[in-house]
Amino acid sequence: MRPDLSSLIKSYDVRGIVGVSLTVDVARAIGAAFADAVVLPDGESQVVIGRDMRDSGPALVEAVGEGLRDRGVDVIDIGLCSTDGLYHASGALERPGVMVTASHNPAAYNGMKLCRRLARAVGENTGLGDVRSLAADYLADGIPVAPDRGDAVERDMLADYAAFLRSLVDLSANRPLRVVVDAANAMGGYTVPAVLGTGAGLPELPLEIIPLYFELDGTFPNHEANPLDPANLVDLQAAVRETGADIGLAFDGDADRCFAVDERGEVVPASAITALVGLRESARELAAGRTPTVIHNLISSRAVPEQLTAAGATPVRSRVGHSYIKAEMARLNAVFGGEHSAHFYFRDFFFADSGMLAAMHVLAALGSQERPLSALLESHSPYAASGEINSTVEDASAAIARVRAEFADDSIEVDEMDGVTLSHWHAEPRWWINIRASNTEPLLRLNCEAAEPIEMERVRDAALAAIRHS
Repeated sequence: MRPDLSSLIKSYDVRGIVGVSLTVDVARAIGAAFADAVVLPDGESQVVIGRDMRDSGPALVEAVGEGLRDRGVDVIDIGLCSTDGLYHASGALERPGVMVTASHNPAAYNGMKLCRRLARAVGENTGLGDVRSLAADYLADGIPVAPDRGDAVERDMLADYAAFLRSLVDLSANRPLRVVVDAANAMGGYTVPAVLGTGAGLPELPLEIIPLYFELDGTFPNHEANPLDPANLVDLQAAVRETGADIGLAFDGDADRCFAVDERGEVVPASAITALVGLRESARELAAGRTPTVIHNLISSRAVPEQLTAAGATPVRSRVGHSYIKAEMARLNAVFGGEHSAHFYFRDFFFADSGMLAAMHVLAALGSQERPLSALLESHSPYAASGEINSTVEDASAAIARVRAEFADDSIEVDEMDGVTLSHWHAEPRWWINIRASNTEPLLRLNCEAAEPIEMERVRDAALAAIRHS
């Protein structure tokens, strides 16, 4: 019987409960399907594989590798790494890659992120749909073994990864900074000592790192590795205040996202970091005589495109999701891209996202001047935002229709790029809302921003009332 893998292999990646939807047999089939649907048609002969700290990782890496090797593809196993460490290996070695990780998901989960050489994303319409279909066939009928089975080698890439990031952002001349880092027992505990410390044999930086939960433990004994949930930032906020630190950094499970806390313990909006880093990268492009393009997703603060435009850059709005932004980054040769979810993308990092590289840019900006982080970023958060608010709904289309009816007015601009965006930004009072349905859950996601807090609250509450009306 041909299994249905649609709940496991989604639009952007593979994510499921270990031993239930994601077994070693399924992982082996995915490895073989990746070989036949993407790797071999691209003319590739080797795949680099890495994993995060979850206990299920080694067995799944072995299974994926077996599937690849069964189809005649060689495997380079780089062992423990962050997702951006895998992207670096894919770029530096010019090989497609598989990262075994469930990112910020709880301990019972694991999964995979697939990429072509140079860290190019593999999503629903760029090969992942074919992988899903072929993996189901292989689970039903078996994996045909190639006459020349692939080989496997191990290679440590951590020092190369750390040196590469340091070549992109120089922190050596900064003023001394005290930095609290909450790794949540996840991959930040492996990469921070290498990149920001001396763990990879690199020179010492003017940074005093105060570690929280650096011990690798895929059971997440202190809190989940999901900084989007405010509850998981409480320890970091307290430590920043208690130690008088200049900044706090929190990484998610596979350390491809980074969140910041200022010296007061206040969470820094991801849009403020998008603006800060986007302006830094744009200034470098302009100094080289080039007009910079910066990607931002459609629920980033309106301050992002406004400030980039004022600085001489070209902001480009994108759908939410890493595969969309990576595709736009490559298509437009964009120097930088940012998302509200704290994914930050860099042309110099193979158009891929790196939480560590974003953190280094923030540290460089902070350490090159004397103001505290709150003052440095104040101008990048001029508007009032609701943050993302999820509502459980039985009929997403009906709920969206109610919101549209609530705000029906000729003066409101309607955009259906990703969900529905209703905007009154062109005239007073300035506000916008976006409503998007989740691809995997019966949820509607609301984001709202306004020029004034009272207006944001009014629009947010009216939208939520319409969404949750029964």
